[in-house]
Amino acid sequence: MSHSTYNKQWSEAESALVDLLQQELPPEPPKPEKDRLAAFQLLATMYIKYIQIFRKLEQSYDQIVHPQKRRVLRHVLDGAMGRILEIKHEMVNLEFSEYHYFDDVLSDLKLTPNDVEIPIPKYFINEKMEILKEREKLLGQILTKVGPQDKEDQKEEVKMSLEDAIRVIQIHERARQGRLRAKFMKEIREQEEREIMAQTRGAPTLDPDVAAVRIQKVWKGFAQRRRTKKDRDEEMVFIGMAPPPMPTSLKNTPQALALKTESQRRQTQGTYEHEFQQSLVTIKEKIQETEGPDIKETMMDQIRQWFIECRDASGKFPEYPDEDDGGSAAIFKQKTPEELEAEMREKEEGGGKKKDKKGKKKDKKDKKDKKDKKGKKGKKGKGGDDEEEEEGWKMAPSTFVPAINEGTDDYKGIWQTRDEKDNFSQKHDSELIKEEKRKEVEEEIRLQVDELMRTELKNLKAAVDRDKGKKKGKKSGKKKKKKGKKSGKKGKKKKKEKDLTPDRTIESLYEEMVMNGIIVRTPNIKLTDYEGEYSYLGTTLRQANIEPMPSLSDVRRLVTEFGILPLGSPAVHEKAPLTKSILLAGPRGTGKKMLVQAICNETGANMFDLSPANIVGKYPGKDGLKMLMHLVFKVGRELQPSVIYIGDCERMFKKKVPKTDPTDPKRLKKELPKALKTIKSDDRLLLVGTSRCPFDGEMKPLTSCYQRIILIPRPDYASRHLLWRRIILKNNGVLTANLDISSLSKVTDGYTPGHLATAVQQVLTERRIQTLSKKPLQSVEFIAPLARIDPIYKEEEESFKSWYAKTPLGKKRAKAAAADDDDGGGGKGGKKGKKGGKKKGGKKKKKK
Repeated sequence: MSHSTYNKQWSEAESALVDLLQQELPPEPPKPEKDRLAAFQLLATMYIKYIQIFRKLEQSYDQIVHPQKRRVLRHVLDGAMGRILEIKHEMVNLEFSEYHYFDDVLSDLKLTPNDVEIPIPKYFINEKMEILKEREKLLGQILTKVGPQDKEDQKEEVKMSLEDAIRVIQIHERARQGRLRAKFMKEIREQEEREIMAQTRGAPTLDPDVAAVRIQKVWKGFAQRRRTKKDRDEEMVFIGMAPPPMPTSLKNTPQALALKTESQRRQTQGTYEHEFQQSLVTIKEKIQETEGPDIKETMMDQIRQWFIECRDASGKFPEYPDEDDGGSAAIFKQKTPEELEAEMREKEEGGGKKKDKKGKKKDKKDKKDKKDKKGKKGKKGKGGDDEEEEEGWKMAPSTFVPAINEGTDDYKGIWQTRDEKDNFSQKHDSELIKEEKRKEVEEEIRLQVDELMRTELKNLKAAVDRDKGKKKGKKSGKKKKKKGKKSGKKGKKKKKEKDLTPDRTIESLYEEMVMNGIIVRTPNIKLTDYEGEYSYLGTTLRQANIEPMPSLSDVRRLVTEFGILPLGSPAVHEKAPLTKSILLAGPRGTGKKMLVQAICNETGANMFDLSPANIVGKYPGKDGLKMLMHLVFKVGRELQPSVIYIGDCERMFKKKVPKTDPTDPKRLKKELPKALKTIKSDDRLLLVGTSRCPFDGEMKPLTSCYQRIILIPRPDYASRHLLWRRIILKNNGVLTANLDISSLSKVTDGYTPGHLATAVQQVLTERRIQTLSKKPLQSVEFIAPLARIDPIYKEEEESFKSWYAKTPLGKKRAKAAAADDDDGGGGKGGKKGKKGGKKKGGKKKKKK
């Protein structure tokens, strides 16, 4: 696509943002929403609209090459991303569930699930590509030293003596020779039989015309069947009942050409950015040379004029403003009418103002006391402000809306009406750079002028007041005050945590952790590889008071929102609601570890593996454990973003650990929660735990350690249908009409994506792939390998569901659903429910 297309896309996103900002920043504060469903509908609509805007902004930022436009775009992009996360947390607090379903909102807005798929910004990786390459190179060099340790699994093979090995080789060699000899003998016999048949048959007696007719008949029938089959296949593709044929060469496809163009535009971005940085320096130097002397002269003339005016007005020279107050900039500052009124009042009141300060403070205190008393009376009588707030839901104040508003103002003021007909290549705009750099040059010159004018004022005062020595006392007094301020600032500094490795570099610590297997290389897995279909029945089931199991698409969305988006952007992580830890809970084969690896790859994060099985025998004792946690968090903060992974994390919180378990899973139970408390908004660190059976661990410590719980279900029919097709194609299979994917998806209910991938790999061997053209794939072939795998039965899935209902958020969800049921009941039953609610509320207040 062209530059104008992406500029148009940006303008569409900005116009949609303006409409949303009118809703976000109303002239009057909105009233609390009493209906919880209406509040959720409002949030869901805003959430979907922000995602649509975010998609457009992300694509525009990835492909627009103009360096100054990209700065404005990035500001708005981070703001939209953060606002999506804020709304998500609002929905979680409102609905008491991590999973949300808005198929009804999608149908109202006439959108498909693909339209609201959250994209992962490509700048997470592209902007630090060189750093990641260097880190990967260093990791590869360290792992080459530790190479033999990686092959421990291969060493554990069945041992065989030399005689047995020779005997096995002899048996196989004799069998090979026997098969070869049998093949030769078969060919010789067939040749002899053909020769005998030729001798007995003699010359052909068929009429040539009859033979020609027969050949024509057979050929015409074959050609017509082939044409009919081709037409049928084309019709099935046209009506969407069959997939389109795979292209023979992927190089010349439109998709490949589009990807090539996108990569070329990213290279252009780099060159234009380099030119922009150079022009910043050259234009500034040029302004200093050409306009600098004139600016300096005008400033000095203005300040001298101010000296004379003050001398004429008050009879003495003024005090020159300090650097902290802005220097000479404070003299010519444009003041608001309010500030001018305040100055006039000060002049009128004069010295009497200081005397009245204590009286004013007393009056203020009396007013506050009266207000407080009134407030207390109101609370006793009518319920006060607290109960009014409890009556309805209000949107929490946003930290990202001001940033979005600022970005849209920049767009309106600079880019919306700017004529760029002459800038076809979309290089930087020199006029805008001159405007910015002229301000910088003025500030630098102002500092120089201030120093000169201070000395000039000093000389003027000395010439006028030679006999007076007031100035020295004033100056010394000021200096003392400044010193006092500095010493006060030093006293406020907080104590830093004790560094256990002060003499070592980050490179050496990184190498040590790689050598010990704590930092792990992740395979190249993207979040798009975790495939699953959207759930279309979520809202319907919730309206019928049935809690639906989430789909794999919902899992992917949650991992993006809680894990990838905050980790990828420092600006978003600082202001967005902080998520320190995530628990991925689900049966075996549902792709928990794959999701952890996807988080690392999408954000360019290091992966620290602190699973009990991985840290056995490493850093022993209490001091060793402290050193391990210190190293993990020190290296993680220096090389952020970082992901700390713990597999089978429920074992850390078991009541009793079996004596046969050598891994000591409770080793990190005390140190890990302490370390999590030290994570701040500046630290892009994320703890991710995975669990096959979370119900084995104690609920309270597990849920206090892991902030967000993502429940991963078995795939439903739609997801299985999608997975079968994608996995077969990934393993070089071919989809034909002979392969009944629908029946295969129905039969494999209970099998996870891992099970399906195992079955496909066992069937599609190299030999089977070579025979696909003659013998197409059939559904029956996958049944045998699946029969050897135990599926996930419904009872196990129900145990996960019941466990999740016992988590703090699950309990809140159940209470909210029960409250909705009570409110829904009319008549006398409704009144009883209300009375009961009051009693419960009273009990709660007593407990508090």
